[in-house]
Amino acid sequence: QVQLVESGGGLVQAGGSLRLSCAASGRTISNRPMAWFRQAPGKEREFVAAINWSGGATYYRDSVKGRFTISRDNAKSTTYLQMNSLKPEDTAVYYCAVRLKPLTSSVGNDYDYWGQGTQVTVSS
Repeated sequence: QVQLVESGGGLVQAGGSLRLSCAASGRTISNRPMAWFRQAPGKEREFVAAINWSGGATYYRDSVKGRFTISRDNAKSTTYLQMNSLKPEDTAVYYCAVRLKPLTSSVGNDYDYWGQGTQVTVSS
């Protein structure tokens, strides 16, 4: 079993920044890919960013490239999402997830454990 706890969400003005954290406990996830997804009201969950086990490979949805950065600290079992130049359309509940298989994926159903989510609200 893996427990994931997100933190760092909040209310920010457009153009501002937030840093989300995802702390893992239980089974080790240091050798597993991690990802961030988000879901806005009335919309489907969508992929935001993913990182391989070592942090050497990262992947982003087009709309956040150049603004968001995913990273991980395996010693702390924590994954981060640095979000800069935030836009109102980034408003959503953000979830972190871990995949038990070794390959990174942008498909939500490929991930095995999920956090409870943290709300990010960007005002215009």
